Amino acid sequence: MDIDSGLRRLSQSANKGRLWLGIAAAGAFMSKPTRRAVFRGLGALAVSSAAVNVALKPLFQRERPVLERTAVVRQLTHQPWTASFPSGHAASAAAFATGVALERPRLAIVIGPLAAAVAYSRVHVGVHHPSDVLAGAALGAGIAVASQRWWPVRPQAPARIRHRVDAPALPEGHGLVIAVNPASGMNSDPVGQVRRLLPAATIVELDPDSDLTEQLSSTVARTDTRAVGAAGGDGTVASVAAFARDRGLPLAVFPTGTLNHFARDVGIDTLDDARRAVESGEAVAVDVARANGVTFLNTASIGGYPEMVQRRQQLEGRFGKWLAMAIATGQVLRSHRPVRLHLNGVPTEVWMLFVGNGRYLPRGTFPAWRPRLDDGELDVQYLKVGPFSRTRATAAILAGTAPHSRVHRATTATSLTVIAESGSFEIACDGETVGSYDRCEFRKLVGPLIVYRPYDVEST
Repeated sequence: MDIDSGLRRLSQSANKGRLWLGIAAAGAFMSKPTRRAVFRGLGALAVSSAAVNVALKPLFQRERPVLERTAVVRQLTHQPWTASFPSGHAASAAAFATGVALERPRLAIVIGPLAAAVAYSRVHVGVHHPSDVLAGAALGAGIAVASQRWWPVRPQAPARIRHRVDAPALPEGHGLVIAVNPASGMNSDPVGQVRRLLPAATIVELDPDSDLTEQLSSTVARTDTRAVGAAGGDGTVASVAAFARDRGLPLAVFPTGTLNHFARDVGIDTLDDARRAVESGEAVAVDVARANGVTFLNTASIGGYPEMVQRRQQLEGRFGKWLAMAIATGQVLRSHRPVRLHLNGVPTEVWMLFVGNGRYLPRGTFPAWRPRLDDGELDVQYLKVGPFSRTRATAAILAGTAPHSRVHRATTATSLTVIAESGSFEIACDGETVGSYDRCEFRKLVGPLIVYRPYDVEST
């Protein structure tokens, strides 16, 4: 294939974003970071394409280059009929490539040259002026970069932890009891995966109709247990973590849930990460928090936050996590009734209250990750009710300025007492509702939880 025909085919393959949609479809079956990268790329592509085709092309109405000046061998079979400035192909290519590179910099080695080739091809085949392509590429890349305001890029490295600690080294899982939620995540056989990973470990398949503590206690009592493990989502991990800490046992986390927030923060991205740490005895000490005696490792929430998370989970398959979170927050703010609370004795009316086990970033409505897992603090954030606060909160979320809005409050504490002014409020911990209360004590526990984590993840 010669250069002219190759660039012609490449240019045509990117019509209506088909090239990038195909790459995204392949990336959707890869690792979570890669899926996150292609979703960001598609989001930036969609916005840039709309900006070019709906707003800018009709505004500028620039004519295409004179076709006769392009050699026939270079020309497309079907010529575009829309205005020339800016190039939609270049905008989409740059938006997708930049969005992917923000999440997965290594992929830029492949995606970047491909996007540049698509952009150049539009000049080569004679359908755009060079300035069209440069403007389109700048626009697409700028939109992708700006997406970080609403959809923060998660750091590649796990949370920093001050203290490495000694934990029992358990080759092949000898002395390890693992509680497995068979229905966790999208894995069809988490029990089999964990059993193959550590064949000497004792597996407890959790029964949702039975008490987790009783199921684990009966197994631990009849075995020489030196550590316990949790294979499931964040709710399962938090429950097993409470059991482990109360008995002074280290915890191994196996990420078989859907989101695996705690595993990701602690640096366990794969089942093999957990295996390596268990067999080598590498571990760290992390904080644990409780809400009225219920252990949570990530977050607890009151008010509209539980409803917002549920709606976000329903929408994120179509829109990606952060755009789905923005839509869900707007829906909740539009329909949710505020809650009157006393926060450490101060009367406050809030739309939603967020309590994190450690200080979360970014500050604002969409806290996503923690720089540390052992800072000794509770992160307290809420949206306060006031004049036009629904409108203000929604506008701040859409503009990405929630941390600076007058309706947003954020502070840190080691404990928080929440009392309902009247009635009761529902609490969700680590994504699962735990009950309704008229009073709740949030606090950090004295003494850490020991969690297996391979030391080499700290330098990745």
